[in-house]
Amino acid sequence: MTAEMMREPECVLLKRLGAEHVEKLIAGMSRQEELAFWQKRTEIMLERQKQSRRRQDHPT
Repeated sequence: MTAEMMREPECVLLKRLGAEHVEKLIAGMSRQEELAFWQKRTEIMLERQKQSRRRQDHPT
């Protein structure tokens, strides 16, 4: 098998890199700090989704 054949799909690579990034962000956090981190990130994601929907509903 060549290296090209064994290369992981881009989606798997992106998922792995994202998981590694999050692992670094939450390293050393207490359970409560992790929960607060995820609550804040969820709020940010929901706001981005709202903005995206608004742009789709009202294109310029």
